[in-house]
Amino acid sequence: MRREELTEKILDIKREKSWSWKQITNEIGGVSPLLIVGALLGQMKLVKPLAKKAAALFGLSPVEERMLNEVPHRGTPMPPTDPLMYRFYELVMVNGPAWKALIEEEFGDGIMSAIDFDVEIERLPHPKGDRVKITMSGKFLPYKYYGAEQGILEYGVKET
Repeated sequence: MRREELTEKILDIKREKSWSWKQITNEIGGVSPLLIVGALLGQMKLVKPLAKKAAALFGLSPVEERMLNEVPHRGTPMPPTDPLMYRFYELVMVNGPAWKALIEEEFGDGIMSAIDFDVEIERLPHPKGDRVKITMSGKFLPYKYYGAEQGILEYGVKET
């Protein structure tokens, strides 16, 4: 079985049982719902205790349980064709240069981690239509300036 086939099996069971992602993530627990859903969709891995809970919930075999604990090949082709995913891509393409400039001005020469990262998704009622609120928080990782001599800044942290 390939990982994509396991994802389809999980989605078939979810449909068959009329489960919501909220029900599934509450049942498995232990980490962010985003990580659990990402793992069940084949983009993340579940640690062994959570893979065991997911396997029990979905009635998976021991081999399928182990697949949930394997590091996956992550990502999707770019640009995405799904309209919702494309809007995220569009947000980065349009706002990315400004985000980059503002982050570098505040923190220095580096990046925001997508690995040491937290995210929350909320529904905000609004008279013109409910809004999606996404709060992201990633660790700042300064670039290392290799071969820096004594007295020369070694990392790209903001200079004062």
